[in-house]
Amino acid sequence: MIDQGAPPQERGQTVARTPGLGARLMRRKPVEVLVAEGGQGEGGTLRRSLGLWQLTMISIGATLGTGIFVVLGEAVPKAGPAVTLSFVIAGLTALFSALSYAELAGTIPVAGSSYSYAYATMGELIAWVCGWCLVLEYGVSVAAVAVGWGEYLNELLDGTIGVTLPAALSAPPGDGGVFNLPALIVVLLAMAFLLGGARESARANTVMVAVKIAALVLFCAIGVQGLRSGNYEHFMPLGMSGVSAAGATLFFSYIGFDAASTAGEEAKDAQRDLPRAIMLSLVIVTALYVLVAAVAVGAKPWRQFNDSEAALAQIMRDVTGQGFWATLLAACAVIAIASVVLTVLYGQTRILFAMSRDGLVPKVFSRVHPKTGAPRANTVIVSLFCGVLAAAVPLGQLADATSIGTLFAFALVNVAVVVLRRTRPQMNRTFRVPLSPLLPALGFAFCVWMMGSLSTVTWVVFGVWMAVGLVVYFLYGHRRSRLAPPAPSEK
Repeated sequence: MIDQGAPPQERGQTVARTPGLGARLMRRKPVEVLVAEGGQGEGGTLRRSLGLWQLTMISIGATLGTGIFVVLGEAVPKAGPAVTLSFVIAGLTALFSALSYAELAGTIPVAGSSYSYAYATMGELIAWVCGWCLVLEYGVSVAAVAVGWGEYLNELLDGTIGVTLPAALSAPPGDGGVFNLPALIVVLLAMAFLLGGARESARANTVMVAVKIAALVLFCAIGVQGLRSGNYEHFMPLGMSGVSAAGATLFFSYIGFDAASTAGEEAKDAQRDLPRAIMLSLVIVTALYVLVAAVAVGAKPWRQFNDSEAALAQIMRDVTGQGFWATLLAACAVIAIASVVLTVLYGQTRILFAMSRDGLVPKVFSRVHPKTGAPRANTVIVSLFCGVLAAAVPLGQLADATSIGTLFAFALVNVAVVVLRRTRPQMNRTFRVPLSPLLPALGFAFCVWMMGSLSTVTWVVFGVWMAVGLVVYFLYGHRRSRLAPPAPSEK
């Protein structure tokens, strides 16, 4: 006779065992589920309205302009004329990762970018770490670029009406100001476009990208007249360490190429167009970066850059001796940098959308407006956060913090593409990384190398950020994940 008070195992009953902590941290979301959920949000769905041209413009819009218009003035003092080599190194690092992004974007065409790729290949904890890095990468870069926008706005105001905003209202604390009002304004303007929907935002971005390319071509045409061969002497004055340090900072300029991957659920033919858009945009951006940097250091001695966020406009003024061309370039830069803010802010909202749908962050971030097909609450929350950050934190600290978050996320993508090749070799892939796993391994190694070139302060900030992220995950995301087993009361 069976003792009714005996444990269920002794009574012959099957007991569902709760997975151990390790198993819960490694739980993966199947690729088929990720793709099937594409576009679905709380109360509505994202709209598939973006073609190859729009996706490419999103990537170029998020990338082109940041390093040249804003961070160049900070990178040149680190590397000297060899800053052109720094751009090449950063571009090669981005290229290896871009190949991995292109394969995964064509295989897993969803909004979460590398967060979703990690979820499908390496498990929830790694996915959370990657997503938390993307929050740092996208959210902080929006703020960093917005800071530089204020510098060019002052150049434009000075050249047109002869006035500039007072330092107290045009620079953050630590840079001689109290509150960077222009930085907040440009983020709010981008928010207004995004609230209208992806298609409307893409149209505005395309116009702004055309303006920024024209501005850089104009700069090269005029700046080449001021080239002095002596400015290229002592090409590498601070050695290879200076080149790599500048490259790590300039890698901030390449983060936008993966913005197209965040549009996976709003692309008309994501599997075909996402890989093409990623690779095409990176090639165009790298070529322009190297060309403009070569002209800039040839037209102005590298020691005279002095960490200026409006370096190109100053070079135009010095070469021509007139304020008109500098003012025109400043006007183009105001538009160009605004497009970076717009597209990177777009990417940030879509990543949080994917994380929210998985239950790792609150549902408000995946709530979609039924008329516009845009995650409105998500957009407003992220925009206000980035705007306040831009108004209160100096540019240099923001750029380096963004670089380390980007490099960490890219390193994980290079691992993810190899893992998915091993675990799901038969999956349909519209693009395949050549010479895999060699090129993904090189991409991973380059990312780690460039992370090692960043300052100790940046590493401390990154460590604190990751510690905060793990606390948030274990207190909220781990328990509320849609892959978490139901509580006993829910069974």
